[in-house]
Amino acid sequence: MDVFSLLVLLLSCRIQVGAKMSVSPKTLTVLRGEEARFTCSTSCDHWTVIVWLLNGDAVLTISKAEGVLASVFPNVTAEESPNSERRSWVFILNNTERHNQGSVTCDIQGIDRRTASLFVQEKGSVKVSGNDMLVFQWQSVQFECLAEGWYPQPTLQWQVNDKKVSKSEYNISSEETGKSLFTVTSNLSVKAVKSSRVDCLASVSALPTPLKSSVRLTVVAEVVEEVNCTVPLAVTASLAAILLLLLLCICTVLCYRQRRQAKPSPQEAIRFDQSLSRRDSVAGATGGMDNPGYYNEGSTDATYNVLITEAGSKMDFVSFCKVPDIVSSGSLSVHRENQAQVYQSEENSKNIRRITTV
Repeated sequence: MDVFSLLVLLLSCRIQVGAKMSVSPKTLTVLRGEEARFTCSTSCDHWTVIVWLLNGDAVLTISKAEGVLASVFPNVTAEESPNSERRSWVFILNNTERHNQGSVTCDIQGIDRRTASLFVQEKGSVKVSGNDMLVFQWQSVQFECLAEGWYPQPTLQWQVNDKKVSKSEYNISSEETGKSLFTVTSNLSVKAVKSSRVDCLASVSALPTPLKSSVRLTVVAEVVEEVNCTVPLAVTASLAAILLLLLLCICTVLCYRQRRQAKPSPQEAIRFDQSLSRRDSVAGATGGMDNPGYYNEGSTDATYNVLITEAGSKMDFVSFCKVPDIVSSGSLSVHRENQAQVYQSEENSKNIRRITTV
């Protein structure tokens, strides 16, 4: 009876322990080089030894009497975690490597065991090819993103000004390289509407924040300015009017000066009258007789006198040579007849002609 009762007690304890023993977390994913922690808890105090196994191999032993025993694996250790309800031990795996990926088992010797899963991922790099770009508006621009050295295959995502780009707008290709690492390439075509920031993001589940590579897309508009012809035309018309007015003023001044030069001065008119009266007085004094022996090399009066004729508003000038003071009456009458003919011809011709009294 005593043996039977003992077996029943042990079986009930085992069932109780199995019902209250646990390993957490059930699944853990870390990046290579990070720390992995698993907690084994039980409410049964009848255990003596706990063994931690990694991929089926015992890597760490914990004794209820002596605590954590020395291990040949330097990157594993354990520590007791005080718990008011359960007795717990934390298994710690430092500097995880890709070969550590697999099952992690907590084995309470003679009672029960629980298993969890460990996944080790590797973070690579991500880079958008090329530098910042400057393009014209509405131009199509191609971007390429390269993610290298990842495990498992990373997830690539494009963003423009922090807005996700639809997967239908870019393609993705991947290949597996040495050491089971993945290289992923993606190409994106963007229509240059406005200046933007283009981001390529790569991530795996163990990475809290995706790795990002960015380039700046600067868009310039080819602006064709319409020249307003109203102002230039107004300015040109004003300048032309001013120049025309100035030209008219110059022409008026020149015409006035020409007419003033053509009009004889009062002194010249007086001299002309005096010359005519002097001739009449000389001819009367000599009785109209010729003096063949008279020769005058230089007259005391002016050699040329001005004969004024007026045709409309224009004044014409006629110059003639002075004959000797001694003239006959016949010559004088001929002279006066010639003068009358000159006046008449001048009025009819309205031109300036130089004549000589013979």
